[in-house]
Amino acid sequence: MARARIHLQKVAQRSPRCSTAAIQLTRVFPNVDVEAGVVLTQRPGDASRWYLATQSGVVYSFANEADAVPSVFIDVTDKLATASEAGLLGLAFHPQFASNGYVYLSFTTPGAGAFTSRVARYHSDDDGLSLNPASETVIFDLTQPYTNHNGGDIHFGPDGFLYIGFGDGGSKEDPNGHGQNTDTLLGSMLRIDVDGASPYAIPADNPFAAGGGAPEIFAWGLRNPWRFSFDRETGDLWAGDVGQYDWEEVDRIRLGGNYGWNLKEGAHCFAVDPCDQPELIDPVAAYANPDDASVVGGYVYRGAAMPELIGSYLYTDFYLGTIWAVVEGGEPSVLLGSSGHAFGAFGEDLNGELYGVDYGGGIWRLDPNANAGVASDLPTSLRATGCVDADDPTQPPASALRYEINVPFWSDGADKSRWLHLAEGESITVEADGDWSLPPGSVAVKLFTLGDRPVETRLLVHHDDGRWAGYSYAWNEDGSDAQLLRDGEVRSFGAQQWLYPSRAECMSCHTRAAGISLGLETGQLQRDGQLEDLVARGGLGSVPVGDALPRLDGDAPLEDRARAYLHANCSHCHRAAGPSNTPGNYRYDRYLVDPAEIGVCGVPPVAGDLGVPGALIVAPGDPSSSVLSLRLHADDENRMPQLGSLIHDDAGIALIDAWITALVGCP
Repeated sequence: MARARIHLQKVAQRSPRCSTAAIQLTRVFPNVDVEAGVVLTQRPGDASRWYLATQSGVVYSFANEADAVPSVFIDVTDKLATASEAGLLGLAFHPQFASNGYVYLSFTTPGAGAFTSRVARYHSDDDGLSLNPASETVIFDLTQPYTNHNGGDIHFGPDGFLYIGFGDGGSKEDPNGHGQNTDTLLGSMLRIDVDGASPYAIPADNPFAAGGGAPEIFAWGLRNPWRFSFDRETGDLWAGDVGQYDWEEVDRIRLGGNYGWNLKEGAHCFAVDPCDQPELIDPVAAYANPDDASVVGGYVYRGAAMPELIGSYLYTDFYLGTIWAVVEGGEPSVLLGSSGHAFGAFGEDLNGELYGVDYGGGIWRLDPNANAGVASDLPTSLRATGCVDADDPTQPPASALRYEINVPFWSDGADKSRWLHLAEGESITVEADGDWSLPPGSVAVKLFTLGDRPVETRLLVHHDDGRWAGYSYAWNEDGSDAQLLRDGEVRSFGAQQWLYPSRAECMSCHTRAAGISLGLETGQLQRDGQLEDLVARGGLGSVPVGDALPRLDGDAPLEDRARAYLHANCSHCHRAAGPSNTPGNYRYDRYLVDPAEIGVCGVPPVAGDLGVPGALIVAPGDPSSSVLSLRLHADDENRMPQLGSLIHDDAGIALIDAWITALVGCP
């Protein structure tokens, strides 16, 4: 049967939704498609090249040209201690780089405590084309008691001093009280003079230069200043400080300022009440954390393309994808309701224009919105998309390709229906590892129902420009239609809460490393003649070969079923080149090749032992000492999976615990 192309843009124009966004995002440097980017910068006074640092430890350099191809500037992966918030976290060129060739890196490395945060200097021997790894000079090391809240961003200020942002040392709620302890460097913004002495001197006007606290401190009371920057015109220091449970904040950091953590979260009392201490500085802007949120600080805009934004500080949220602007003393305004990107950092070119670095890959320039008042690429009504049956939007149209998978991702007990649309004349490409690649114009649709009630339909769209994006539609109470959500949210259905992911959250799991579509892979779809049917309907050119994932309720060996569960629920992050930055490759095919390749049995955790001394990721025979099990059972921020679920999968957890209990040793 011929398949009709789903013309989402044309459908949207028949059912227009006018955009009021002040900005739009333009993909630039398409050949620079690198995951886990955390720094994007140019060297002082030279706009000819860009430098992109990744959390995984590689820094790339590329010409400031549209078709530029990146090359390795330096690779420090062998020096790193990794965890979800650890790795290579900062890069700064010395202001006199042209004459001295110095570049500074901030990263986590094995050492005392959970690991050590290090700032080190390197030298470029070839005028900025590469850094010499052997030239490392350690500026200082800082012991980290936990594996999160590492901060790690570094910048030279207009005063020529090096500024370093560190979080409170991790865990949660600042258990060691670092935020208000000026005798520690944790929870603070530091300022040092790397030219005044070896390894550094203390600026004379630092608050504790003469005593009474750590002399390196510039300001304190911070929880996790992930990204910060200087206003190139005024020299003001701005930071996004990641919150605990309720509030994300933006601060204008002043010399000697106390920003309140952990007495306050944002402008609200946290550890004490009342908390109206006059020395505590409230944020310039704050927004509520609905469930998963992490503010990502940007820059004060000083470019020419968007004159109405000059002087505004732009920032985003890693999970929500919203982009805001604020001036000190004013109210924040939304520039883009949901960018659809998990921007882990912003970059600023020498002309003052800004760029977003998508953690999943790609660089996007912030431009004025040339399409204000024009229909967006998706209609607000699910019925109007053409991706569902217009008479019954809980069903696919006749042209769609239905499919089922062997081991579904846990979705809080919801039942799911799945179908797929391909552009006419197009078919699926099966990669060597069994993942399926969908051509541009494809749409994967998933309907979630609780009982007999539809609650959400998600569209995973491969746009014609090559961009992937996820969209969530929330169903009306009467089940007649569903409406497009701009951001993530939580709604109640009887006694159960349901989490609608933001567009950035969708793409934080649907990464290129995970094959984008996740469940669309040979092992998942090899069942009941389904592959043969897809070939007959033109979706596949031929029947692919590969082992089927064993169903969890089948009679396969316990270990096979447990590994299949980990594949479906964990391997989109925990795999080679995945975003987790922790040990373990949970792909089922790796287990079939060599059971030891999963790489977690008998291995100490790098992201915390969850209070169990001597815990291992998997401790044979002992789920209570296995971090894998502990995280599945957890009810706090240590819980896995981190996204997409609010309720424990009791049957899945029991399966994993039974497998760990049955282990008598590691492969």
